[in-house]
Amino acid sequence: MLLTKFDPFKQLKEMEKSFYNYPTNEGVNGFVPVVNTREGESAYHIDVDLPGVKKEDISVDVDKNVLTIAGERKTKDEVKEEDYYKIETSFGKFSRSFTIPENVDIENIEARSEDGVLEVIIPKIEETKTKKSISIK
Repeated sequence: MLLTKFDPFKQLKEMEKSFYNYPTNEGVNGFVPVVNTREGESAYHIDVDLPGVKKEDISVDVDKNVLTIAGERKTKDEVKEEDYYKIETSFGKFSRSFTIPENVDIENIEARSEDGVLEVIIPKIEETKTKKSISIK
């Protein structure tokens, strides 16, 4: 008889992945970066944890109010000792997309990478007044 461990949240996790369209972590080399988003007074901020990813391997694009952060992580750990030799390599592509609001300045979006964290700053545009009171004569 084959015994399997029951996971009561397995279906919920699978449903969440399909709902949010998260990339799956299938295989040893799957990589899904952790993302934090926040809204400031003058801008929206997206922080992406990308340990071991060089800024040259990251792309940030905006197309039709969808911001996409994509890239590839390439790591290689090599240990040479007198009595053994060990090498571990890890490769994984990733892509995360975000729908951005209409009130942003797409031309002035900034991205910077420091200490394995990518920060994307999306400045807001001041909303013009659309309501006007008209006096009756």
